[in-house]
Amino acid sequence: MPDRLSIYNGALLMTGSRRLASLTENVESRRVLDDIWDNGGRKRCLEKGLWNHAMRTVQADYSASVTPPFGFRRAFDKPTDIVRLVSLCEDEFFTQPLYRYQDEGEYWFADLDTIYVRYVSDDAAYGLDMSMWPESFTEYVEGYFALKAIKRLTDAKADADDLKEDVRKLLVHAKANDAQKDPVGFPPATSWQRARSYGSSGRYRNHPYR
Repeated sequence: MPDRLSIYNGALLMTGSRRLASLTENVESRRVLDDIWDNGGRKRCLEKGLWNHAMRTVQADYSASVTPPFGFRRAFDKPTDIVRLVSLCEDEFFTQPLYRYQDEGEYWFADLDTIYVRYVSDDAAYGLDMSMWPESFTEYVEGYFALKAIKRLTDAKADADDLKEDVRKLLVHAKANDAQKDPVGFPPATSWQRARSYGSSGRYRNHPYR
């Protein structure tokens, strides 16, 4: 299982820098990596894919404290741990995608009382639980940290351009491995798709799944 020190040392190995003996070692490389870690480094990696190990599904009831002034009748608070939306649906089995909604600020607006949401989460029990990280994703995270740190590491021996290409390949590999575990799902609809799927009455017009 990866941990913070192993992530740091994996990143340093990719830059050709000296490994750390501990997370308290008083050296510049540790401080550089701490800065990346503390400023959302792992979240940035989670944003790059629809990772199964970080996937979370919730039932969302409308917020009684928010009354939309016009348009859709209901407002739904976005989860505080959402990193990337995967799908919004009308049913708990995720067979009926929700097309008629508005994404605005901290809310989703719709006419239903309850919606079902699948998303990539950075909660400690989901995306930030490193015990659940596949090896390929761990390697990508190490690569991301290495790429962010290399120009600030005085003892780095790797070439930044070569490292950038290596990290791109790690991301492609991690996504390919993760895709093998994917269930059938529906991505969130674009505004164009929602407009095509509904007439002016708000009724289904060309719903592809009904």
